[in-house]
Amino acid sequence: MGTTDVILTDTSPYGSRAVTVETDGVSSVAYLRDAGGGVHGAVWLANHGNAPASSEHLDPADLWRSPVMPGSATRVPEGSAPPAAGELDVLWFEEGDGAALYRNGELLAVIPGWADLERGMPGYARDAIGESPLAWSLTEALEGLAPRIAKARSYWEWRAGDGSWPSFQQFAMSHLDARVGPADRYWDIGGDTLPTVGITERPRDGYTVLSTIGMSCQRMPTVEQYIEQPDAFARIELALATRVEVTEAAQVLLWLARYPWQSVTWLGHGHTAGWYGGPGSFPLGTDYEGVVLLNAMPGLPDLSGFAFGGDEVRWLWTVPITGTEMRIATEQGHERLSLGGRIP
Repeated sequence: MGTTDVILTDTSPYGSRAVTVETDGVSSVAYLRDAGGGVHGAVWLANHGNAPASSEHLDPADLWRSPVMPGSATRVPEGSAPPAAGELDVLWFEEGDGAALYRNGELLAVIPGWADLERGMPGYARDAIGESPLAWSLTEALEGLAPRIAKARSYWEWRAGDGSWPSFQQFAMSHLDARVGPADRYWDIGGDTLPTVGITERPRDGYTVLSTIGMSCQRMPTVEQYIEQPDAFARIELALATRVEVTEAAQVLLWLARYPWQSVTWLGHGHTAGWYGGPGSFPLGTDYEGVVLLNAMPGLPDLSGFAFGGDEVRWLWTVPITGTEMRIATEQGHERLSLGGRIP
């Protein structure tokens, strides 16, 4: 076994995942890593010499130690030349939890967000045949993967356009204008990495509605791992009704607005989140320790009817809850909570 060289590292637009490609001259492997370097998916790419005939000891752990695919499981049993950095490109899925890898413009491999070596689910490789612990056949999976890849390419091409964000922003603001009323202020809470998100403030009779603008501009990661029809749940915005001073209350939306992409997870109806600060520091009141997200709240505006990218957008009300309520929601379900028209 020779020295292992990292010939490519490409970080997702959200900064939470990276694809690395490594080769030791015997074979090459692509890894999907988190920001701390932990591996969430891996796939064998190619042998670089003649393949052995036997697969007797093939094991997922081989992906860590110069994996060699047996001749019966590769389309190129004679092997191929190791890839060079300049030959490789990465196309990230819109959600940022998976990616497609290209070599000289040809699709080489896909590591989806659902790849899981512990469950025997590596990524998909062009040169693989069938399903092995090292790689699954990309050719056999293309019927399902090709539309996903095409949508990702189309999304990033749109996103790179000069007018993409302003057009989305205006579209979402117009929806809230019609549902809630005109905006007073708008805060940009973006940074150097995506997603770009803002918070809009809209006064009502006796309270203020705060809402994110921009979460639904990209689909959330991992939804398809939990929901049979993810298209109806993959895009959200968050809203908050409050009588608290708005710059304080907005801290709650600032906390959650980029969370799905930074933590590679999703938020949906009935989900709860515990406040990260110390006891008594919750911005909406010292009695509260977190929030529950709900599709609707009695007495508050109906924010439904918005769509983007062909998907329904769910506007979730962010409702503060106490520590006791948090435990009830976790153990028995959010339906057991009696929140009424709670407006802190």
